Amino acid sequence: MATLIAPDHSSPLEDAEALRKACQGFGTDEKAIISILGQRNAVQRKLIRQTYEELYQEDLIKCLQYELSGDLEKAVYRWMLDPADRDAVLANVASSYSIPDYRVIAEIGCVRSPDELWAMKKAYHLRYRRSLEEDVASHTEGDFRKAMDSMTYTLWMICFSTYHWCSVLILSYITLDYLCNCYLLFPISCFVLQLLVALVGTYRYDGDEINESLAQTEAGILHDVIQEKAFNHEERVRILGTRSKAQLTATFISYKDEHGTAITKSLLGDPADEFLATLRTAIRCIYDPHKYFEKVLRKVGTDEDALTRVIVTRAEKDLKDIKELYYKRNNITLEHAIDKELKCISCPLPICIQYSFRLCLVWKVLALSLVSLIDGNLFV
Repeated sequence: MATLIAPDHSSPLEDAEALRKACQGFGTDEKAIISILGQRNAVQRKLIRQTYEELYQEDLIKCLQYELSGDLEKAVYRWMLDPADRDAVLANVASSYSIPDYRVIAEIGCVRSPDELWAMKKAYHLRYRRSLEEDVASHTEGDFRKAMDSMTYTLWMICFSTYHWCSVLILSYITLDYLCNCYLLFPISCFVLQLLVALVGTYRYDGDEINESLAQTEAGILHDVIQEKAFNHEERVRILGTRSKAQLTATFISYKDEHGTAITKSLLGDPADEFLATLRTAIRCIYDPHKYFEKVLRKVGTDEDALTRVIVTRAEKDLKDIKELYYKRNNITLEHAIDKELKCISCPLPICIQYSFRLCLVWKVLALSLVSLIDGNLFV
């Protein structure tokens, strides 16, 4: 259930004028911006943006980006975008890192409905003139080629600098051995990217029908692959990347019934193993997204980007349910957790007072914007 309940009869003209006033003069009235935009749904925000552009021949989002800064600017920017466009931006940022942020990409691929995922991919095409799958998959060749080229070049430069046939033979052997090791090591990274491409590239069946026999069979396949610690991850990629969410949920339940433990616990291993981490994220997002988001929200104060992402993307969907689960598991409301973290950093440090003051101000306004999306006084 969503937490956002917007007023039925808001005026986009009045909102646009109020936002213009908040951005003019000395300083920016962040509270006024938050009080308006924090109580408008996606349709109303789009009307405000259109009205603002008609009145002032200026893009409201660009204006807000100029007037705001830091985490607050990021939160407001994401909130103002259409949901599909917002997901496209989140996915692009996640895939732009040298090592893609698999959590965000898996989250989008597994939590969104097939239609929402399709809309996001269309928005991605329009905004970036290429596909998300293309951007995610592009990391495979690049990383492999860079590593091989760099190391091979170094080895052979050492080889030819010695001008000795023995060195040539030795370095030839070392280079061959290195390339073989690369082939063995890099497929792990390749399988991560293959899984991510499968998760965002599939238009899943969205019905509730399940095949119990298939669920039991594939639960057994997953168990065998996990227990054998098999190097070939193709079966796991195939199952997670093609089955409907209802079918996968039945498979995960069958796995626990047959083997006495949740599949995510069976996947606990080396913390540095990105493939296992990606699998766990995907499974949690498919099986129990509320529980997954609740765990992400526990990072209040340590991962503001994740906190902002979850609140902004779920406020109009199921943030109320996530809030209730958060309170049940942590004995504190999400609003109070944010406020508590704010108080911990509200006092300027003895050194760099000006910087600390600015940091605290940004944090206060950011916290206000986040709490405004989940505060029961505004939304129920």
